[in-house]
Amino acid sequence: MTGKYVVNGYCEPRFAKVKDVFLKNLESGADVGASFAVTMDGKFVIDIWGGFADAEKTQPWVKDTIVTTYSTTKTMTTMCALMLVDRGLLDLDLPVAKYWPEFAQAGKETLPVRYLFSHQSGLAGWEEPISVETFYDWEKTTSLLAKQQPWWEPGTRSGYHAVSFGFLLGEVVRRISGKSLGTFFREEIAKPLGADFHIGLPEEFDSRVGFLIPPPPPPKPVNPPANRTFTGRASIPYKVFSNPVVTAHYLHERAWRAAEIPASNGHGNARSVARVNSVLACWGELAGKRFLSRPTIEKMIEEQCYGPDLVLFMPIRWGLGFALTSKEIPMGPNPNSFWWGGYGGSRVMVDLDARICCAYVMNVIHEGLVGDVRSTGLIKAVYDSL
Repeated sequence: MTGKYVVNGYCEPRFAKVKDVFLKNLESGADVGASFAVTMDGKFVIDIWGGFADAEKTQPWVKDTIVTTYSTTKTMTTMCALMLVDRGLLDLDLPVAKYWPEFAQAGKETLPVRYLFSHQSGLAGWEEPISVETFYDWEKTTSLLAKQQPWWEPGTRSGYHAVSFGFLLGEVVRRISGKSLGTFFREEIAKPLGADFHIGLPEEFDSRVGFLIPPPPPPKPVNPPANRTFTGRASIPYKVFSNPVVTAHYLHERAWRAAEIPASNGHGNARSVARVNSVLACWGELAGKRFLSRPTIEKMIEEQCYGPDLVLFMPIRWGLGFALTSKEIPMGPNPNSFWWGGYGGSRVMVDLDARICCAYVMNVIHEGLVGDVRSTGLIKAVYDSL
């Protein structure tokens, strides 16, 4: 297969090893189409892409190809909410109900805003049965969360808010700013930065969207495991990921693309993900504009909770909206590093000490909820090249 794939874009010569790793991912079949970008001090030192935008390998992945990034979208939503914190309009320690009065139901009267950022609110999903189409109805989706009782005592544990994260923070942003989360992001972040990332994709961009390639279904075990923690219908993980089940065909429907689902349906590529998150890598200032102050970013990287997550099981050290580097999931060599990723493989990592941001976006979905070996290998190659 050597020679079949070409890596396009810009890569500083000192990062040739990164380009080699990227090419090997394509040649091995680990990737069909992908993009990878790195900024240092806010400037791109790597912006590469290659492969194909479809499973049939008939459409090349080009410079402006974009795909659904799943939960990497959460990093954009986090930044929107943090901008309100920075402006003094949102207090992390005040009750959510101060900004969203209807939220003060089912014992949530005093639940603080910071629990929404750190997945500690107990509202990891919806108790009432819903469909994917429910996500297209903002009022219904958020009102269900407002009246719902937490699944565990808020503030005692984290439980990954796979989709609810975006609706919870998004509604707080809407109540304060008067703008939907997608509109706030577009006007306050994407446009000023020239970032090609969208939460609520206009139809005019459909022709640029690559198709995500789902993994084959896993074989059924001959002897099912005795531990039914994940699959038990009463378990929190089961309720999070089965209500509703978002199968791949929804991702390519116009209704999904148009909706604002601020935890999981953002569309972009590595360049746009890196561009936005470079604001954080540069301590809040980029392109001649200050988006966040240093004190707000310092708050963002304060540990909120650390332990086995009730939904993802693995130990996660949560800051505000991002996972902080930890002994279980180390991100680079420096202590002030943080990250998040999306189902199937997309990832963004920010290193405040080195002022580096790395972003990876692809179309082949590997089993796993937050990042995988492809992005890990690329990020390691970046540091090896410094």
